[in-house]
This record gives sequence, C-alpha cells and structure tokens, in this order.
Amino acid sequence: MQVNERTKNRYHILLPENRCFVWLLTGLAIIAASLFTATTLLKNSDTAFLCPLTTKARFSSAQQSTAATTTPLQLRAILHYATSHVVPQQSLSEITITFDVFKSLQHRPLNFLVFGLGHDSLMWASLNPAGTTLFLEEDPKWFHTVLAASPDLHAHTVRYRTQLREADELLQHYRKEPACWPARATLKGNDKCRLALHNLPEEVYEREWDLVMIDAPRGYFAEAPGRMAAIFSAAVMARGRKGSGVTHVFLHDVDRRVEKLYAEEFLCWKNLVKGVGRLWHFQIPAMANTTDAVYDRDAHRFC
Repeated sequence: MQVNERTKNRYHILLPENRCFVWLLTGLAIIAASLFTATTLLKNSDTAFLCPLTTKARFSSAQQSTAATTTPLQLRAILHYATSHVVPQQSLSEITITFDVFKSLQHRPLNFLVFGLGHDSLMWASLNPAGTTLFLEEDPKWFHTVLAASPDLHAHTVRYRTQLREADELLQHYRKEPACWPARATLKGNDKCRLALHNLPEEVYEREWDLVMIDAPRGYFAEAPGRMAAIFSAAVMARGRKGSGVTHVFLHDVDRRVEKLYAEEFLCWKNLVKGVGRLWHFQIPAMANTTDAVYDRDAHRFC
C-alpha cells in the first residue's frame, strides 16, 4: 500500500507495529462495555428479590463509582479506537509519556493545549475529562472533517505567518528583534516578533497551560508553516507562567532537523526529562520560579 507524506501526517495506517495499541484498546473496550452493560442491567432490574439486600447495595455502590469515574467521552474514545483501522500517529510508547504525566497530576483539573487535530484528538481529550483540552488546527478543511466525526472536541482554526523554508532566517530575526528576546517576549498582539503567535483565540492567552503538545502544524515541505512559531510560543507561555509548578511540553517528530534545532534553541536541553521514539518531553520552569539563573532583559537567547 502506497501512502504519500501528507496522508501519513493525517492518518496513521494500521501497521504490524501498531497492533499492540489496538489490542490494548480492544481489551479496555471489552472491560468498559462490560461495566456499562452490567451497571445498566443493575439499574433497570426489577428482580432485586433474587439477591440479598447487602449484595444489591454492594453492586449499587460499584455502579455509582463507575459512573463517577468514567465519562461518555472516554467510553466513546475506547470503542472508537478499538474498532478503527486508523490509529494515532504516535506510538504506544510515545503516548505513554504523556499518559504518565496525566497520572502524576490527576489530583487537579489540567489545562492541555494541543497543536493539531487528528485521529489522536479524541484520545487526548478523554485523558483529561475533568480539565480543559483545546486544539489548534491550521487547515480549515481538516478541522471540519475531524469535528464532524468528534463534535465534542474543543478546537479553533489558526493562521500561521511562517513557512518552513524560513526556519534559519527566523532564528536570526529573533536574536536581533527585542520583541522576541526571552525576558521581553509576549504573544498577544506581538506582531514585531514573527515567531510569536500573536493572533490566537483569546482563551489561549487567558489560561495557563499545564501541558502543551506540539504535533502540528505541518512541517514536511518548504511552504508548510513548520513548527517554529509553535515551539517559540510554547516556550514563552511556559516561562511566563504565574502559577506553581512547571509546564510540560511534548514535541513530536524530533527526528526532523527544524524540530530538533528549535527545541535546542527555545525548550533547552537542561529541561529535557525524557525522550522515546520521535517524542521529547520537557519540563519548563517559569521565570518567576527559577533560581539557578538571572534573567537579563537584554539577553538574546532562551537557553
């Protein structure tokens, strides 16, 4: 089967190495379906006389617990991936890095910003049922395709003012433009710095993002927007954080030159905590919470 490069970035065709992902989700789907069926039968049953009162109470408690911890979105995600021949672009080991971070932070609702819509979007949203997951997509046509299949997703279309072929020139621009300098850089309305995503939806600027996934925009041909602005803007958001804790930034496709170059320049090797396959995980502290360095307002480099 021949799959062109554009298709690879939108669809991850089911290959042998991805079957373990589907097997895992299939098992989860069976468990979820069983729980759902069991609790439904228990709820509607009029044959309580068949079971002792204590047994009925025990099942009722389990039913309430299941209902409280499993959302319709999560059940839909499990069933969707278990029955689909198209799976998320990231591998199971790559997805697990983000999943483990969610588990470590599950004591509070999380804000999760994802660059890109795709066949993994339903999964990302289901991993954060109590929080806010927002997707930013560059392609209006693809935006409507994904939302038609998953209307519950929270997403916006965005426009980029960069092209991949400008990657090297944009690095020189940021070092010369004070509006791009690390201690001065902002995003909203910052039209002087060409790497700043200055015209995003207002809610992007209003929230502090606990996790940022950069798996878009497209970056595999010269006229594509590339991920330069997304990486720069994620660094600015993380460093400007006012709340406690770090910002977790996940960058995919680090086997490509531009992703690797911009990660080194803006996300910083010292912040890299884990990497698997083509995914790197950074933990970026806020400037206000950093004590190991003095931030110079005239510094030209992030790292």
